[in-house]
Amino acid sequence: MMRFSRRYFLILFLIVLAIVGGYFYKNKISYKNPELAAELEAKELAEKVGKLILLPKDEVPTIATVSDPEVLKNQAFFKDAKRGDKVLIFTNAKKAILYDPSANLIINVAPVNLGSFQASPIAPSESGIFTPNEF
Repeated sequence: MMRFSRRYFLILFLIVLAIVGGYFYKNKISYKNPELAAELEAKELAEKVGKLILLPKDEVPTIATVSDPEVLKNQAFFKDAKRGDKVLIFTNAKKAILYDPSANLIINVAPVNLGSFQASPIAPSESGIFTPNEF
């Protein structure tokens, strides 16, 4: 009986060790190279969304997270958005996809007119209008 419980304890310990090791390895990547971590997250998210809709090929999207849906409610694209939803922006294909990761649903798809696009952190403007320059 004692031998049986030691075996299960050892197996459980190895599983926990693998999970903790994987967590720290993933965080180590994000601390050492945030660009690589962001690209990996974008690829993983694009893979999930790609199972729901046909995505542009050979393009890694820019990812934005909806942090305050109330500010964005006056825009049709974000009408049904909620906190934590992801926006995948495909600049070459000029397409934006609003995705709900908790429900695994595509909420909205819209064309993006980037014009003279300059990258900047996503943050709603003081007026509450969400423009492409805010991506």
